Amino acid sequence: MHVFLSPQMFSNNDEAVINKKLPKELLLRLWIGFLFLMFSLFSQSWNVLALDGSNWQRIDLFDFQRDIEGRVVENISKRCGGFLRKLSLRGCLGVGDSALRTFAQNCRNIELLSLNGCTKITDSTCNSLSKFCPKLKHLDLASCTSITNLSLKALSEGCPLLEQLNISWCDQVTKDGIQALVRCCPGLKGLFLKGCTQLEDEALQHIGAHCPELVTLNLQTCSQITDEGLITICRGCHRLQSLCVSGCANITDTILNALGQNCPRLRILEVARCSQLTDVGFTSLARNCHELEKMDLEECVQVSHSGLALRVTHNNVLKTSLSHCELITDDGIRQLGSGPCAHDRLEVIELDNCPLITDASLEHLKTCHSLDRIELYDCQQITRAGIKRLRTHLPNIKVHAYFAPVTPPPSVGGSRQRFCRCCILL
Repeated sequence: MHVFLSPQMFSNNDEAVINKKLPKELLLRLWIGFLFLMFSLFSQSWNVLALDGSNWQRIDLFDFQRDIEGRVVENISKRCGGFLRKLSLRGCLGVGDSALRTFAQNCRNIELLSLNGCTKITDSTCNSLSKFCPKLKHLDLASCTSITNLSLKALSEGCPLLEQLNISWCDQVTKDGIQALVRCCPGLKGLFLKGCTQLEDEALQHIGAHCPELVTLNLQTCSQITDEGLITICRGCHRLQSLCVSGCANITDTILNALGQNCPRLRILEVARCSQLTDVGFTSLARNCHELEKMDLEECVQVSHSGLALRVTHNNVLKTSLSHCELITDDGIRQLGSGPCAHDRLEVIELDNCPLITDASLEHLKTCHSLDRIELYDCQQITRAGIKRLRTHLPNIKVHAYFAPVTPPPSVGGSRQRFCRCCILL
């Protein structure tokens, strides 16, 4: 039996009423402080269930994050003990190292733990997890900015089964911590390193050498990495399915070639703001990566109207972002919309700030029957009439756009301020 510590045991209507009428602090007291007493009032059977720690294998405290203090976590850990497998403390700012040490001591079978945004914790918490929680598989430490290389070294020593680690925005981590981690955790499948700005190519070389099972890698805004480091990832991580290198402006088409040659299972590629990537590289990628489902090419400014890069959509792409790709024209969208998979699979296309596209692009997309959302902000040649025609073919599509009024004429004999076309949103 799995129980989430949130009001989800009620029906949706009951939950809505309770959430509106009662403050969260009171809800928290009801669910934690008096839950077992309440059950005991109804029947002995309920009391047995409530007091049985085996019924509390999964707990999510996100709804009560502002009210959770360390003592609450300690009490939960004492009640659940070795039965607890999954705990989310995401956003619980009041929880610190001391409470998590008690938790680790009592809940030694924990497998999934989210401490995302628990900014009070330090390396001490990872030392406790290393010492008492050898079965830990998934750990989320995103935005725990006090975490350093010492945490990764501790986890590598005590948590060899680790499969997924999120240390996004832990910007004190360097290659030394990554090296220690990957050498002792060979089963890593997901690494989220977004915002770890000290990481360089050498860190990626350690990952490529020791993580053959890696499926997901997020390196967003790790601005120091280059082709050299990413090539080692491609060559060592052939099972890679999701790669995010958005904001890594040093990478070139060399990486797209390497992905095509080494990572045929790639499904998600996010390369926003990688301005050196071109049509040639994306075409090379498309030849071999036939399982692509999502691509983010926002601000890949060299992707052009030729449509070469858009050949990727002849595979299985469900979502694509071409925002700020200012060379894209109607012909490129025509090639996108005419792909054999686009008719039945394309769900989302983002075209914000593509100044060359016109209503003709919408005509090319009207046969994409699965298209659920299209973004058209600041596409100045798109008209309301064009959108209306698109909706006659796709009545359920969500269109996000705005139309500024025509620039008003100069004031005559007055001091009224004149606005440009982009100042007023309708």
